[in-house]
Amino acid sequence: MGTKLNNKHKAVLSVICIALFLVLVYLGDIMIRPGSSMKMLITVIEKGSIFALVAASMNLLNGFTGLFSLGQAGFMLIGAYTYAIFTIPAASHDKVYQYFNGGVIKWSIVEILEGRLGIVGHYLGMFLPMLLAGIVVAFVGFLIGIPVLRLKSDYLAIATLGFAEIIRAFFQWNTLGPITNGSNVLRKYTTYNNAIFPVFIAGICIAIILLLINSTYGRAFRAIRDDEIAAEAMGVNLFKHKEMSFVISSFFAGISGALLAMFQTTISATPFTTVMTYEILLIVVIGGIGSITGSIIGAFLFTAASEWWLRGLDAGRWLGISSDLMRPGFRKVVFAILIMLIVLFYSRGIMGDKEFSWDGFFAWWKNRPAAIKAWPAKRRAARAAKKEAFALKAAARSRAKQSKQENEARKASGEALFTPLPVADHVIVFDKEGK
Repeated sequence: MGTKLNNKHKAVLSVICIALFLVLVYLGDIMIRPGSSMKMLITVIEKGSIFALVAASMNLLNGFTGLFSLGQAGFMLIGAYTYAIFTIPAASHDKVYQYFNGGVIKWSIVEILEGRLGIVGHYLGMFLPMLLAGIVVAFVGFLIGIPVLRLKSDYLAIATLGFAEIIRAFFQWNTLGPITNGSNVLRKYTTYNNAIFPVFIAGICIAIILLLINSTYGRAFRAIRDDEIAAEAMGVNLFKHKEMSFVISSFFAGISGALLAMFQTTISATPFTTVMTYEILLIVVIGGIGSITGSIIGAFLFTAASEWWLRGLDAGRWLGISSDLMRPGFRKVVFAILIMLIVLFYSRGIMGDKEFSWDGFFAWWKNRPAAIKAWPAKRRAARAAKKEAFALKAAARSRAKQSKQENEARKASGEALFTPLPVADHVIVFDKEGK
């Protein structure tokens, strides 16, 4: 197969790969036993998909529009609460809102639609509150964006971070307890039964984000990121497009918050702190600012490393190695070191600002035999260049040392180390015109 494919072939390959992945996730969730160690793989796929979506929504702002926003955790909080509030069964309200007389909203969208449409109503009842969560968050983002998008750079980041903290405190306010349950946990709401659900929803949302980025609006976003003055001179309405990017990013952050609520089965405002925002930003940086593919890869790597691969470091045994150094919290130390290494060796992230393409993949695959064959020679050339550079540095240090010894010997003998410049015995005065 050649390295150039037409759009039809690319679409077919993409559909086949996505369908195969979804089938494997579905079968894996059914066939892997709950107590098996491989069950953690399904958990990583679920949580990784959710964080891939929220990272893509943040990348739309930070990477493609150039707006340094740190309010994603607050938007996820609103989305999670909106979904949970409208899907708690009527019979469970007294138990969930036990301190607030059963709450204000004592009905469930899922129950209403399921009673009328059966199983179709059940899934429709899950989809509509999730969509409602995105719309509510988009509206809040619209209101917040009116004042904060007048700011730039660090000031915008501080303002959005402050609004996120205000939202978290607002949802824990006991006066709103009949709706949000105050500082208590929301539970017993409707969740999904198979890991394919968050993967499917997150995949559709990320596909919509990619279509947006490749549209005329996406080009306007990138123009604002590159040069606001030039973009405005070309007719781009800066505030309108910034507000649009902010609202769209907020919408998908709300969807990811609803998915996170379903994944966790209980929800409270406590985990939605600045730490969560920094984790999302870290995923974006690891994957590459300005790359949706990088955000997806970064989300799965971050989730797998923090939730699965390094868990043994806290238990005292990892990869068959036991040590007293491994204790609770040691996992975070190793994880921080890994992040530092990634940032040092991949300063622009794993993908930089590039996206996955089938042409690039097949070109890479076609060049693998030649690259493997040339690898030993390349390594020898690299070692020779390194050795030569080391020899040049050693020679330079030797010359500097020898020159220093010669200068000290000349200084000890009283010989002048430099020839003084002649001093003029007259002064030249210029007039105002420099003559």
